[in-house]
This record gives sequence, structure tokens and C-alpha cells, in this order.
Amino acid sequence: MIRDKIEQSISILQELNIDLWMIFTRESSTVHDPSLDLVVGGNVTWASAFLIGKGGEKIAILGSLDTAAHEELGIYNEIVPYVKGITEPLIETLKKLDPKKIAINFSVNDETADGLTHGQYLLLCNILEGTPYANRLISSEGVVSRLRSRKTEPEIRNIERACTETVDLFAKMNDHIRTGMTEKEIAAVMVKIMEDKGLERAWDEDHCPAVFTGPESAGAHAGPTDRTMEPGHLMNVDFGMRFEGYCSDLQRTWYCLKPGEMEPPAIVMKAFNGIRDAIRMSGEFLKPGVKGKEVDAVARGHITSLGFDEYPHALGHQIGRHAHDGAGLLCPAWERYGTRPDSIVEEGQCYTLEPRITVPGHGVATMEEIVVVTKDGVRYLSEPQTKIMLL
Repeated sequence: MIRDKIEQSISILQELNIDLWMIFTRESSTVHDPSLDLVVGGNVTWASAFLIGKGGEKIAILGSLDTAAHEELGIYNEIVPYVKGITEPLIETLKKLDPKKIAINFSVNDETADGLTHGQYLLLCNILEGTPYANRLISSEGVVSRLRSRKTEPEIRNIERACTETVDLFAKMNDHIRTGMTEKEIAAVMVKIMEDKGLERAWDEDHCPAVFTGPESAGAHAGPTDRTMEPGHLMNVDFGMRFEGYCSDLQRTWYCLKPGEMEPPAIVMKAFNGIRDAIRMSGEFLKPGVKGKEVDAVARGHITSLGFDEYPHALGHQIGRHAHDGAGLLCPAWERYGTRPDSIVEEGQCYTLEPRITVPGHGVATMEEIVVVTKDGVRYLSEPQTKIMLL
């Protein structure tokens, strides 16, 4: 997988006419550059530079005690060890390559391309001071965003398997949850099923899974509480699991029937069907060449046309090795999203579709699905929820 991504990064450098991509890092198990997972596959202690050139060069400049582990990995065909300091071997290597553009990992718009800390940047500038390469540093945003976005077939298969396992978990939940349980108790059921599968969470333990019940729930990005699921509540979960290093991120909605109810109230069904249809409509619109904000507008416009308030977030984000993975977003043109609303959708990208509607007196109706963009449209990697689940 890592070798495939390195070859992909070389083609991207050629596409962008960038001579060299340098991942400059140190103590990477503590301060971890996200790009290491894609094209390195291991950590380092001393200051290190991983160089990938548009001519196919793959060079690692490492402290002598870090070299054995990376020789064992066998990813970089040239390893340059040092003892006293990285300055001399790094400058000598750059002289041999003489790159006119050197992409390094800083970015205003893409956090996954922003793995170089400010201190490391200053250190790199000090190392290169007095050389022509100090003035050849550019952002790697264009490289990293494309590399993370353009999923290979093995990556897509792993995401799809993570989705399949998560949908299966949701189905198994129905045998174990009931009205009167707390959010924490529901979360514990989910964790037990996950552990029985031998899988792990896709993001932080404190809110993976997230469970929300009723009109007073946090609604997003918060952990489960002692709040009890009561009749008349909408209950939804936000959960993802990791398979072979790749994530799912899915949401599902239940309704807790009141005594005597045979089906949810009309307003609940209007909201649920509105979410379901917004996902379907935006999925039908999503294809290579459209802008992220255009896809978001399809779902957002449908929901507001039903008389509901617009959701306070993007329609969808990319997913891969992390639940939020890649620069492109399906989002409105809001300040907080920077340049991302104008990002162009590409084949091979994997997106979530996750609008939501707040239903007064009941809670939040939401679903989240994952699709991969194909040359003609999208293919769902998760089996969509089409009917509200009842408790």
C-alpha cells in the first residue's frame, strides 16, 4: 500500500511540476505528521528527511539509530545515515538533486498537509540558510491533498469493508437496545460488538461512538451521557471502525415509539424522509468535475425547501486513513471552510453524505453514508438507511 502511494505521489509531482517533496520530521511518535502513514510507514526519533522526487527518487536521511528500522521496511531505496547532525547530508543530497521547487508540509487550507510544526520549519530554514534551497520551499498542499484524495483500489476495498462491518454492527444493536437505556449504555453495547469483531474505533474514544437521544442532546461531536432514551425521542449514533488502517464514519437514526403509537409522528417522518432524499439527490449530482459547494447546495436546498433550518456544517468530508481525510469538502461558501467550497471533485475520492434536521420536541434526524466517486457518478460503500428504525 505504501509503495503504491509513493508511486502515486511521484506521478502527482510530475503533474504539478514540483521537483521534490520533503517530509521533515523528528520524534514522530509524539508529534506525528499525517503523511508518514501514507508514504513512510514508520516513526523516527532524530531529525529526519524523507525525499520523494518527480524523477522517482526515494531517499531517507536518518539518524544512525533510526536507520535499521527503515532498512527493514525496505520502502526507501537510498538511506543516508548521520551521527552528528542532519545538515551536511541533507544539503549534499539537495545539491545532487538540485530541485527548483521543494514541497514541504505546511498548509493554510488542509490540516493533513500541515504536519510540519513551526519549530521544525524554523529548524529547516536554519539548516538551509545560505543555500539556494532556502528560497525554493513551497507548500505541499497540492501534493498531499491529491495523494490523500485519490484512493487506490486496495484503499477503497478497506474503506468498504470498514463500512460493511459498521452497518452490520448497527443491525446487531437492535437485539440489545431498548427504550429506557442511557446513551452510555447504548455506547457500551456498540463497543462490545466492535470488540467481538476484533476491530478498533475510527477516532477518539471519548466520542466514538457518539450517542444522542432526545431534544436536549448535544447533537454532534460529544460523547455519550447518562441521558435516558425516552418514548418520543429520536436517537441517533455516529460511529466508525478501522479496518486494516482505513475508516468508516456512519450515522443511523431510531425513533422510540410512545405507548399506543404504531409509527412515528408525521413531523419525524418528514424529517427522516427529507434526510434520506437529500442524501440520494446529492449522491446523484456528485461526479467528477463539480465543485464541493454545488453538491452541498443540492442537499441544503432540499432540506430548506421542506421548511426545516439548514444544517450547520458541511454535507460531507473525505474519508480514508482518518475519518476526516483529504482537503476537499462538500460544503457551503462559509469563512470557516476557506478555499474548500471551490474544490473540484475527482474520481477516486471517498466522501461522506451527512445532512441533519433538528425536529423540535424529538431530537435530531440524521444519516451518514459513504460513497466513492467513479468516472460516471458514485458507488455507495455503505448500505444506505432507507427506513427509520423503531424501538
